[in-house]
Amino acid sequence: MQQNKGLDKSQIISFAVLCVVLFGFMFYFQNKQQEEATIIAEKQKTEQVNKEISPTSASNINPNVTTDQLQTVQLGNKELKLEFSSLGGQVSKVELLNYKAYDHKTDKADLPLYLVNKNNSNYGFQFKDKSGKFVNTKDLVFAPSVSGNAVTLTANYNGATIQFIYTLLDKYTVDFKVQSQGLASVTSDKNAIFIWDYSVRNLEKGRAQEMSHSEFSYAFNNYKDYDYDGSTDMDETKETLNWIGVKQQFFSSVIEAKNGFTQSTGNQDTIEEGEFLKKLNYQGQVQMAGSELNQDFTWYFMPLDLPLLKSYDKNFDEILPLGWSFIGWMNRGFFMPMYNLIASWGITAGWVIFLMTIIVKLILSPIMYKQHKLSAMMKVIRPEIDEANAKYKDADPMKKQQATMEIYRKAGVNQMAGCLPALVQIPIFYALFRFFPNFIDLRGQGFWFAKDLTAYDDLIKLPFNIPFLGEHLSVFAIACTIVILIYTVMTSGNMQQPQQEGMPNMKVIMYIFPITFLFFLNTSASGLSWYYFVSNAINIIIILVIKYLILDEKKIHAQIQANKEKPKSEGKFQKKMREMMEKAQEQQQQNGKKK
Repeated sequence: MQQNKGLDKSQIISFAVLCVVLFGFMFYFQNKQQEEATIIAEKQKTEQVNKEISPTSASNINPNVTTDQLQTVQLGNKELKLEFSSLGGQVSKVELLNYKAYDHKTDKADLPLYLVNKNNSNYGFQFKDKSGKFVNTKDLVFAPSVSGNAVTLTANYNGATIQFIYTLLDKYTVDFKVQSQGLASVTSDKNAIFIWDYSVRNLEKGRAQEMSHSEFSYAFNNYKDYDYDGSTDMDETKETLNWIGVKQQFFSSVIEAKNGFTQSTGNQDTIEEGEFLKKLNYQGQVQMAGSELNQDFTWYFMPLDLPLLKSYDKNFDEILPLGWSFIGWMNRGFFMPMYNLIASWGITAGWVIFLMTIIVKLILSPIMYKQHKLSAMMKVIRPEIDEANAKYKDADPMKKQQATMEIYRKAGVNQMAGCLPALVQIPIFYALFRFFPNFIDLRGQGFWFAKDLTAYDDLIKLPFNIPFLGEHLSVFAIACTIVILIYTVMTSGNMQQPQQEGMPNMKVIMYIFPITFLFFLNTSASGLSWYYFVSNAINIIIILVIKYLILDEKKIHAQIQANKEKPKSEGKFQKKMREMMEKAQEQQQQNGKKK
């Protein structure tokens, strides 16, 4: 019977040509898009129009207040540019000066990045006056005054005075003090309800990905515990929240209450299209000592940068979804430091990922070598496996399996040894799945035709929508799928599972897997696709090196034949499998006699 020798010289040449074509394709579109970007930039210099809507012209939530009565004041530093509205005494605009938002019209990240603008954030303190009427500070008109880096907004209600004092600090922080005088003559309430409605703005390229990362996040138990809610109604009535925030993919708006929020509830609704992604509504109680509202709060409008989040010492680093337990440790303790180290050499992001892939492969090389060596040994004993399958073709499937296991035992081949590399790579894959779309240092970093490695590349745009793929095809995802298919072709010949009746054809499943991978990668971070393209290309090279330069199949075959002549002791796993098969066979025989 003719043995499967793997790839011949023509196949090797084909693979090399494919790599050359792919890299040439990438460089061509890199240069082409650089020229197009220059033309677009020149046009935008003359055609850019400020499309912002002033808070004073926004819809009035209080019908008794006209827009002529409203005022706005500003504060700013090197990190934040803030605007405050006299209506409700609220922060009406927050711009992060060191970051840009993605513009779907120009396909570039060149818009000012606003976390708050156009009334997408609306908050206030609600209480009931002695007549039973609900009063919310968001409906009151405040008089603003600015002094240095602080803004004081003052409102009067039935003889009571309410003041909001905002102080802009470093590290994306705004101190927020609420003070009242004479409020006890207006209300008898012991608690005020803090109501915060927030609509998440679309800031990134991948709408679906950004939407999946938009959620409530909060800490409790004196900042020790953290939780989040991304899809259901929030119910934390039994906990005192130290802070509550709305997390987006790379940014978060958080309010911290020095005395905590109690009786916290919330809900959220997705918005399928348009400027916003989700609408989140939160309610929580704050204490009113002697029916006066005197509380200290802090607003944080911050990027989700891990060193920055850790510097607050408020458990903010948990907002960054890098994975639980060991997965999170891999990202925080290995992938992020490794990326930062390589990037410090002045290398662009795409090539940093390339070098990261090689380093990971070198670390895993002892395990991978054993896997590929096992594959070569399995290929050598393939004729004997085929012979056993033919011999027991019409026999009991259990006998066929026992015969196969006996061949493995005599040859000294341990099938379970090939499972270890796959098991090791599962946590690595999940860690990288979390790493690429959440690592802010990669945000906006382009590589070849991918303009942002944290989002998909859409070089190939489709005039129609394909279910589960969308209206584009990612070149990185296609390239990765092709390489995985080649790798599958090279390794599928080692599949030694007999085709028993009722069992699935594992080869077919292995060929389907890369195709399904395309659907997953097409809308994922292009950095992840690039990593796995390089990773699988290296796998192919390793297989070719081992096959043609390291392993001598004739020598291995001679060694296996020698092993057969020696008495071979059973391993624990092989012994256990043999005992299980024998028991199963006995059970089948007993059942046959009863019939």
